[in-house]
Amino acid sequence: MTMFSNGRHGITRRAAITRTALAIGAATASAAVRKAEAQQKITQAAAKYQGTPNGSNHCGICSSFQPPDACAFVQSPISQNGWCQLYTAKS
Repeated sequence: MTMFSNGRHGITRRAAITRTALAIGAATASAAVRKAEAQQKITQAAAKYQGTPNGSNHCGICSSFQPPDACAFVQSPISQNGWCQLYTAKS
């Protein structure tokens, strides 16, 4: 707590604004996380997933691959040797 010049204890306007802004930011971030979790992954057929690589490109080196057998965008299971049209090489 802070002390006002008249000796009373209380919260300053700056502290109240800061706390309010932090609370709003936390609520917004929480809502964004819930929305991202609620999004459905697309089917393997929609992504044109195949269990074999496309040349030297394969899921194991894709930025969306989540070991041992998942993808951020396509329904599991995903083989690290597979490939789909959403393939993006890790940078």
